[in-house]
Amino acid sequence: MKIAILSRNAKLYSTRRLVEAGQQRGHEVTVLDTLHCYMNINSREPSIHYEGAELPEFDAVIPRIGASITFYGTAVLRQFEMMGVYPLNESVAISRSRDKLRSMQLMARKGIGMPVTGFAHSPDDIPDLIQMVGGAPLVIKLLEGTQGIGVVLAETRKAAESVIEAFMGLKANIMVQEFIKEAGGADIRCFVVGDRVVAAMKRQAQDGEFRSNLHRGGTASLIRITPEERATAVRAAKTMGLNVAGVDILRSNHGPVIMEVNSSPGIEGIEAATGIDVASRIIEFIEKNARINHTRTRGQG
Repeated sequence: MKIAILSRNAKLYSTRRLVEAGQQRGHEVTVLDTLHCYMNINSREPSIHYEGAELPEFDAVIPRIGASITFYGTAVLRQFEMMGVYPLNESVAISRSRDKLRSMQLMARKGIGMPVTGFAHSPDDIPDLIQMVGGAPLVIKLLEGTQGIGVVLAETRKAAESVIEAFMGLKANIMVQEFIKEAGGADIRCFVVGDRVVAAMKRQAQDGEFRSNLHRGGTASLIRITPEERATAVRAAKTMGLNVAGVDILRSNHGPVIMEVNSSPGIEGIEAATGIDVASRIIEFIEKNARINHTRTRGQG
């Protein structure tokens, strides 16, 4: 098959591993800088151009679209879909999962475990908002934040009020969540491919830090997850409509709760922690599912 990978940097670990895995399984793999793709949008012969020439036909496309280029990246991906190219993750599913508030509402509708989450617009509602999610300590998150950036733990009610007021004063969209203290600064990253969790790792925050992201100095280790955690991760990915997802779970006193569903999860940390060839699992999934005009919309919303 001819596979395109949309990635800003061909040297990134995840991109390199996908190229290697695809080539090892006999496929022709091309890396395309997402922002250098430009489109001819018409109903008869939609096309994508790159570096002064029209791109050849591809059988499948793997989107590695960073959060900062979601708008343009999903537009490029939609163009591939219009041309009948099989997307590993569809554009509508990526857009859905990137909207943290929408994601939470969709998962709540499906009855998937998640922290108590509040959202408000008016500063007048801050006291009741804090009370609604269970009071301090609580976590305040920028809806546009990634990799732990824009996530604040407010230890006291006064601190929570100050942080929320500051964010609202900057016209930033935030959500407020209960703090799952019993998780002990650790979460579980489940790597979902299709209907299975193919690998899972525990991410532990460094001392004095509650964010377990590897970009924030967290450490990763192999972990055995429970059947309930496995099922929760798969349900969350399906609710977003994602074929491949990194699903972040906290172990709470009332069972597994979803923190986030990532549509472009990194491969390096989980391959290092587990020793599992995740990249090849992704290519195998494409081999089984790529068909002409096989695009479809899964999930809801």
